[in-house]
Amino acid sequence: MSPKKTGKKADVPAAVSRPSPTRPDGLRRVVITGAGTINALGHDVPTTLAAFREGRCGIGPLEFRDVERLSIQIGAQVHPWQAEDYFNRQQILLYDKFTQFALLAAKQAVAQAGLDFQGALGLRSGVVLGTAGGGLNTWDENYRTVYEEGKNRVHPFVVPKLMNNAAASHVSMEFGLRGPAFTVATACASSNHAMGLAFQMIRSGGAQVMLTGGSEAMLCFGGVKAWEGLRVMSKDACRPFSANRNGMVQGEGAGVFVFEDYEHAHARGADILAEVVGFAMSSDAQDIVMPSAQGAERAITATLQDAGLNPEDVGYINAHGTGTAANDKTECAAVAHAFGHHADRLMMSSTKAMHGHIIGGTGAVELLACIMALRDGVIAPTIGYQEADPECALDVVPNEARDARVDAVLSNAFAFGGLNAVIALRRV
Repeated sequence: MSPKKTGKKADVPAAVSRPSPTRPDGLRRVVITGAGTINALGHDVPTTLAAFREGRCGIGPLEFRDVERLSIQIGAQVHPWQAEDYFNRQQILLYDKFTQFALLAAKQAVAQAGLDFQGALGLRSGVVLGTAGGGLNTWDENYRTVYEEGKNRVHPFVVPKLMNNAAASHVSMEFGLRGPAFTVATACASSNHAMGLAFQMIRSGGAQVMLTGGSEAMLCFGGVKAWEGLRVMSKDACRPFSANRNGMVQGEGAGVFVFEDYEHAHARGADILAEVVGFAMSSDAQDIVMPSAQGAERAITATLQDAGLNPEDVGYINAHGTGTAANDKTECAAVAHAFGHHADRLMMSSTKAMHGHIIGGTGAVELLACIMALRDGVIAPTIGYQEADPECALDVVPNEARDARVDAVLSNAFAFGGLNAVIALRRV
């Protein structure tokens, strides 16, 4: 209703002055109101962000059974780690390590968001998580039981423990999330695909709140032995974009976020960490392991279009930046083509040299660096950088964090199989 004419200027209701709950295209706005993580840099978000600022490396000697049989003996493991510190015996029988990580990160995120999913909200809320290996530790342990130890029986919970949807299912049960619940498995892009789909579901009105991100725990004998065969792993360090880089280093952990409808978050007075404004994905349709600059560029350009951003609006990109020769130069070429002249003014860093490549969970942990850039004005560095590479001639924020105000950021994820997923965030 319009205010009555009284001869005086009408007071403008407070609701009129706040930002619109919808985008110009009529879709719902989506914000992040909670974050949680466990990774080699820390068991929570504050510790992880402190490590980003310090440029601290979480990579070290691997510690698990038969590690001496591996040619790759370094990784970014979560230390200290005792499942008994967090879960009871019955839960440990049900939860593979990747599920344990996801649950811990999800609990942190929900606690920060201050949400209670009892009643109607639980019906309008869900979970979508990414993983590549799923319950790989459970596979590894039980292959040993059957093939090495010669036993003919395994525990009856092996299947529900190892299945890729286990983490998403247990998170939904933990919080009573009765809306969409599923797992995305697109190798190294799994988390970004999961978060992008969660964003799209809320934006279209299909959900009000989504817990989303990814989890991975592939650091076991069988997991690392399989990756050795690809010959993409470094024996000494991860050096993204450096001319002397010689491969990736695996990590483990999880990152989980609360994505929420802006109107719902504003109405309850939530602290908004960032706004999710765009997402796009593409397929190279070219090679199972070699990346394509054209495929990555299409995902970046489509994300900018989806977000309504000009290239000049973006100040920082969290790169996929694995530290392999092919990935890093391909990504730099894609960014250079997508951003044109603005590429020279962009900051782009890879945090994988700190927390390792967490495969299906990596994009979720990396999104924390994007939020830090927007909220705190701190750009996480690319540590381990030693020599300039003319094929990676962008500002990769070498070795030291940088203070800089940015209003919009991208997070890149480019996976084996030629599967690309890019997310755009904006400062609120």
